[in-house]
Amino acid sequence: MTVDWKQETEKRKAAYIEDLKALLAVESVRDDSQATPDAPLGPGPTAALVKMLAIAERDGFTTKNIDNIVGYIEIGPKDADEYVAILSHVDVMPAGEGWDTEPFEPVVTDDKIIARGASDDKGPGMSAYYAFKILSDLNVPLKRRVRLIFGTDEENDWTGMTRYFEVEPEPVFGFSPDAEYPIINGEKGNVQVIIKGEATNGGTVKLVDFESGLRTNMVPGIARATVKSSHSEKIVTEFQEFLVENPKVSGSTETDGEIIKFVLNGKQVHGAMPETGENAGTYLANFLQDFDFGGTAKSFLTYLGTPAHNDTVGEKFGVKYTDDVMGPLSMNVGIQKFVDGGEVFINFNFRYPKGITPEEIEAGLASQLNGWDVKPTIGGHAQVPHYVAPSDPIVETLLRVYHDQTGLPAHDQVIGGGTYGRLMKRGVAYGALFPDSPDTMHQVNEFALLDDLYRSISIYAQAIAEITNLD
Repeated sequence: MTVDWKQETEKRKAAYIEDLKALLAVESVRDDSQATPDAPLGPGPTAALVKMLAIAERDGFTTKNIDNIVGYIEIGPKDADEYVAILSHVDVMPAGEGWDTEPFEPVVTDDKIIARGASDDKGPGMSAYYAFKILSDLNVPLKRRVRLIFGTDEENDWTGMTRYFEVEPEPVFGFSPDAEYPIINGEKGNVQVIIKGEATNGGTVKLVDFESGLRTNMVPGIARATVKSSHSEKIVTEFQEFLVENPKVSGSTETDGEIIKFVLNGKQVHGAMPETGENAGTYLANFLQDFDFGGTAKSFLTYLGTPAHNDTVGEKFGVKYTDDVMGPLSMNVGIQKFVDGGEVFINFNFRYPKGITPEEIEAGLASQLNGWDVKPTIGGHAQVPHYVAPSDPIVETLLRVYHDQTGLPAHDQVIGGGTYGRLMKRGVAYGALFPDSPDTMHQVNEFALLDDLYRSISIYAQAIAEITNLD
């Protein structure tokens, strides 16, 4: 059966945009404080899942909602024992501050759609859905069933997809439309290391509070702190000098007698690529650490401001490591908190290749505590490195489809980001970000280029048609 995939996509562009706008309008950020039995991760993720499944039911597809945390749309022969999986997600990161438009009111321009989730991962997920529509509308013969599965917690603990694999049979292989082209056939390990302790003071300068970071997999774009000092004017003057010496960041202060409130602005980016951002929290700690703080406030600021500052490869902690295939380890200090009389909390996120272990990373963080009475511990949701050989037929097929449709070079690659693709033994990530397109995932003013989303519909449709017939 010969299909002009691009022409079929052209026919559906207008409908695609309307459905995508409806999905993007759902503020599907996990919020445990509003969790209920019917919305285990808060109302937003559940509402987005229900919306996506309702779109599919409107179009006559078979769907299933599992516990309001994961669901799927299925096509293909009902009597086929095996199925292929396309794994996407409808949850999004918190919007953060500094948007030029409302993050959950999608804006469509001549070349892009702007909203939280446009690129990660509602836009690509909707492209995969419209690939389903083409295959279904044209009755393209499929050897196996195909499921488009939507999780609701990819940006946190993968609760939904974990539940899916507990109650549903495993797919033979598949891909996740949640990364980059040409393909991602290798993903580094992903582990959080957490430091907790008592927040105390003891010097002539007092750290009242300090907060930076929204999620472990985001480089913090804003840091705030409250400091008490009898020399507030001197500290404010030195802060202005610090900002001049560090032009990659900006900031401001508000003073009320001995109380100084600091705001420092860095650059928020995806935690898998910390080298492309500017960590606002470690910058602010780097400035504050030299003042006369005491107690654990001193340890907290010194730890963040010296070994953790401006080091995205863990060199100062002695964990810098590179694998010939998977590349280098990366480090992001994603969450940083201090409340006097309460708790100190630091969350590190490491993306690591084969050849180094989470335990070695944990030991590296412990080596720089310099008498601070806390202990780094490995957090939950650790993931080991994942790799599918370039010779695997699914990798070869997806690369060929990409090259056939775009004319662009097709090659395998490894990333630091973690996608649902790693949940399958023969799972990869496949688009929807093209090599020369801006990557705005997890950033303010997130957008996706319309041409990229449209091209992905065509690529996914052909890809799904072909991989269902693989051995």
